[in-house]
Amino acid sequence: MLLRAFRTDAQLPAPDPVDNPISCAPNLASAAPERIGSGQLNLPGGRLLVLLACHAIAAIAAPALVRMLGPRALYAVAAAPAATFVWALTHAGVMRLGGALTETRPWVPELDQELAFRMTAFPWIMVLLVSGVGTLVLAYSAHYFTSTEEGLGRFAAVFVAFAGAMFGLVVADDLLLLYVFWELTSVFSYLLIGHDPARSASRWAAMQALLVTTLGGLAMLVGFIMLGQHAGTYRLSEVVADLPSGAYLVAALVLILLGALSKSAVFPFSFWLPSAMAAPTPVSAYLHAAAMVKAGVFLIGMLTPAFAADLPWRQAIWACGALTFLFGGWTALRQTDLKLMLAYGTVSQLGMIAIVLGTGTYDTALAGAALLAGHAMFKAALFLVVGIIDKTAGTREIYSLSGLGDRRPLLAATAVVAVASMIGLPPTLGFVAKEAMLAAFWNGGPWDRAMLAVLVAGAALTVAYGLRFLWGAFARKPDTAETDAAPAGPGFLAAPMLLATAGLAAGFLAPAADGLLSPYADRYPHTGHVYHLALWHGFTPALGLSLLAILTGIGVHFATHRTSAWRSVKLPLASGTVYKQALGGVDRAAVELTGRTQRGSLPFYLGVILVSLVAFAGGLLVFDGPWPHAIRLYDTPLQLVAGAVIVTAAIAAALARRRFTAMILTGVSGYGVAMLFVFHGAPDLALTQFLVETVTIVMFVLVLRRLPARFSERPLKLVRRFRVGIGVAVGVVAAAMAFVAVSGRTAAPISEQFPDPAVTYGGGHNIVNVILVDIRAWDTMGEIAVLLVAATGVASLIFGRERLLIRRGGSRPAPPKTGEQVKWLARPETSGSHQAVILQVVTRLLFHTIVLFSIYLLFTGHNHPGGGFAGGLVAGLALMFRYLAGGRAELNAAAPVDAGRLLGTGLLVAVGTGAASFAFGGTVLQSAILDFELPVVGHVHFVTSTFFDIGVYLVVVGLVLDILRSLGAEIDRHGESADPSPALAPEKEPA
Repeated sequence: MLLRAFRTDAQLPAPDPVDNPISCAPNLASAAPERIGSGQLNLPGGRLLVLLACHAIAAIAAPALVRMLGPRALYAVAAAPAATFVWALTHAGVMRLGGALTETRPWVPELDQELAFRMTAFPWIMVLLVSGVGTLVLAYSAHYFTSTEEGLGRFAAVFVAFAGAMFGLVVADDLLLLYVFWELTSVFSYLLIGHDPARSASRWAAMQALLVTTLGGLAMLVGFIMLGQHAGTYRLSEVVADLPSGAYLVAALVLILLGALSKSAVFPFSFWLPSAMAAPTPVSAYLHAAAMVKAGVFLIGMLTPAFAADLPWRQAIWACGALTFLFGGWTALRQTDLKLMLAYGTVSQLGMIAIVLGTGTYDTALAGAALLAGHAMFKAALFLVVGIIDKTAGTREIYSLSGLGDRRPLLAATAVVAVASMIGLPPTLGFVAKEAMLAAFWNGGPWDRAMLAVLVAGAALTVAYGLRFLWGAFARKPDTAETDAAPAGPGFLAAPMLLATAGLAAGFLAPAADGLLSPYADRYPHTGHVYHLALWHGFTPALGLSLLAILTGIGVHFATHRTSAWRSVKLPLASGTVYKQALGGVDRAAVELTGRTQRGSLPFYLGVILVSLVAFAGGLLVFDGPWPHAIRLYDTPLQLVAGAVIVTAAIAAALARRRFTAMILTGVSGYGVAMLFVFHGAPDLALTQFLVETVTIVMFVLVLRRLPARFSERPLKLVRRFRVGIGVAVGVVAAAMAFVAVSGRTAAPISEQFPDPAVTYGGGHNIVNVILVDIRAWDTMGEIAVLLVAATGVASLIFGRERLLIRRGGSRPAPPKTGEQVKWLARPETSGSHQAVILQVVTRLLFHTIVLFSIYLLFTGHNHPGGGFAGGLVAGLALMFRYLAGGRAELNAAAPVDAGRLLGTGLLVAVGTGAASFAFGGTVLQSAILDFELPVVGHVHFVTSTFFDIGVYLVVVGLVLDILRSLGAEIDRHGESADPSPALAPEKEPA
């Protein structure tokens, strides 16, 4: 036997060792890094894709782990982000030297798209935050949720998947890849915010967050495409080196900013984040403190080195950030719910971070990176503290809590350390970052000094609501009964304590943090004195401004603490009123538009579409051609005859008054098209068209039996003629479009290249069949999947009535008998039927011959007219004749098999054939050609794509059988069991 192996032309080239993930270098010496123009070190990333895969595996395994282990399974799920955190720590030395870890893999080679990842100092900070905080929050969740929590497995899966999406987002070096991860975070956050679907607040908040961030992401995608098309690449590190200019760049920047600001809840998109507090507290601690809301300001920080000097980048960020900083802080001060207070505080500080990262100098970049890290630690810790209070005390309302600091001193101490970092008290990282921010703007230009006043005012508001948080959560209130809170175990307290302690320790390690963050700041121009992070710079203007903000904030706290009248002052810009009004306006406009245009008339809808086609497409054809000089109407006079038959039958069908007549005339048009295929030398297409028309006619007959013989009196004769005119005009325009399209061809048709590959590549001489089962097998796979869905839909519509009758109190009918024996020329089972004896005899004599012929078409289709689709239609016709000859019993005897199983088996065979090539080192749906000798038979030429064709054959037979049992046998049974109705009675012929 001679076996020709899988074709080697589809195999991928060997990967470049530079991009091979297993070539990761553990240190600079062994990596032999290559110096590039910017002075950075380029190293192979080595584990980026592996870590992403770990998150995916953890997400898939999470539900099963939760079922086995309960909430403790979250410790196992946390292994994926924990591994990412440890991996990132091992590359601290590379980041300190200004290195970059890169990894590239093919994604869509035909579109030159790659999975390109690049991690420099700023993304490295985000990787540490995303993975580190994610690990701690998952461990915290093991104590926050109980074993009876509904949907805990889904929560664990979505949470770790979100962590993986955030990791991919911050290390993506391709703008389109970044957008994919960007949208994944939106989808996963939607699922996490709506963790409890039974609560309307959760559903509303999840939908609001999804709409806002997705619409912003779509605007950002347009901006990315504008930059990528101009640069000729979507690689972020290359796009920023080749920027457009003028209005084109301004439009791109505005669109990108819409995405960034919406993601980070910066004005005018601030309203969605407080509403998202309907999510469980661990979700709030992660998504809304350390992960998702940081994505927008992270993108600003990544793009500011390239865009800071371009209008309107800095100006727009400053304006939106300032409004967010002040309004968010004021609204946080008004809250009585601890979680909402932190939510509005998060909105406020995201505005501050956006201002700092969007300014575009060395000092502000250094301060912004420090603020980003400090905020993630103290805000996540505070959210987790609120979760413990809520779980142990049963409330988050500050006027319902009293004396909790005395009862839970360790929890109170954790909150004090975290708040100290938030308001910028030494020796925390928050103090170091705030002093760096104030110093950067103090040493800037006039506009920086003006923004400095906003920053000081916002910092004072931060101090005020920070102190209010501590007072509301832990202070003893004379008018409130002492809160009785259950004890929190060490595992429950561990995560917030670690985060708060990390923020405190980072302040003492400020010089080390400066060494890790300065490589990011080095991307910006140096202006005069270079600032360095330190815990003590002496008595400086920045220290004085920081002290001023603290004292002012203390004063605001005590002033507002004495009275509650100020809380009635609302700032509309900080609420979601505009969003709700806009959403309501869109809903109302949709209702009005639908009411005026959707009148429930299918002819009206179709008429509008067709008239629009004639008007627009026809007008373009008349005025803009291009029309060739010579027009050849036909190759043979027989084509004119077939064309005349098609046109005449179509017009007559539109004018017919009887349903059966219209159906026959429509079939005549279809047969005329099949004859045109014959005259053009396309026997495969002609055979398929003949079979499809025949099957369609029979299906129409099955349905028309239960409909009146005539159409209704409407439309009137004049309207019918008008519709015929529209049909003729559409036909002329469609023919002209096809003619112009073919005549305007400038390149050689790709079909001219098919004859040779059909033999050498597909192993067959029937080009049409080789295209279906080999060259374009993916298309055929999709088509048979659509057939299966269509069959399921038909069956559900017909058999759904049976379920409805049962729900209304009816009895369940006897199931169809699929294995009953039918005697030769048995009496038809349906009383009153008029089956012809001659038809029954002829059908039973020819049935097996027709089935054998269909199998012949199946196996010879690779070299002669036929194939799985044509063979399946022939077998379906044989079943149709059996049904028409003897009814349900005859059909069940001819095909004692469930149609659904036949459909599923066919799809399984087709998919299995495509996957089986993996076992032989091929790709999906790749064929092998076998030539061997058999005794008696002789030489055999066989192609493995025949198995794929068998799957197509089974799907088509299953579809026809399903339709026969639905539209035929089931409608018969309904008609026999239903009461006679005048509306369904056959229409009497007019005298």
